[in-house]
Amino acid sequence: MLAIALTGPRALPAWQGIDSQAMDFYDLKGIVESLLNGLHLGGMPWRPGQGVRYTPAEHPSFHPGKCTKIFLGERYLGILGELHPLVRERYELPATPLLLAEIDLQAVYAAAPRRYEVEGVPAYPPVLEDLAVIVDEGMPAEQVEAVIRQAGGQTLIALNLFDVYRGEQIAPGKVSLAYSLTYQAPNRTLTDQEVLQIRQRIVRRLEQELGARLRS
Repeated sequence: MLAIALTGPRALPAWQGIDSQAMDFYDLKGIVESLLNGLHLGGMPWRPGQGVRYTPAEHPSFHPGKCTKIFLGERYLGILGELHPLVRERYELPATPLLLAEIDLQAVYAAAPRRYEVEGVPAYPPVLEDLAVIVDEGMPAEQVEAVIRQAGGQTLIALNLFDVYRGEQIAPGKVSLAYSLTYQAPNRTLTDQEVLQIRQRIVRRLEQELGARLRS
């Protein structure tokens, strides 16, 4: 088994401006995703039965609502989440969130392909943009990402969640999810109008299927 534990600020104090906020659930999830993507297990989670998927889970040792099980298709790979506050207090651990993951390495090794296809370096530049949407607090981020990927199509080559915001600017029971999106076509440079049409299609699908709205 592979165990991962994180706690404390994202960066140590320095003379330059840094992100000193405490690491959270998404920091650990990003590390696990990078590991599995590096082993070519990332796949296409918006297609049923393919790729790695993250399913909300409950576990007595983990914080409610901040725990997920990891599957590859129907194969269980592990669990990750934030340690339950009561467990943290019982063992007199630091007050900052403690993030934990346990990965079944035998299952990972068995699933990792020995050979995989690679693509050449793209000849045309990508287009980068950010998209922040407001959804219900209990809405899994993976569900939002699946809709974005479906609406973006093959031109959307990368999607990353980089910010989760709850606060005075958001209504109670809501959360803002901010994503970085990368568009790229294999045979041409995308125009501003093409990118705008893709973005509008993504926003429309999010509104229709999830009741989300664009954060201004």
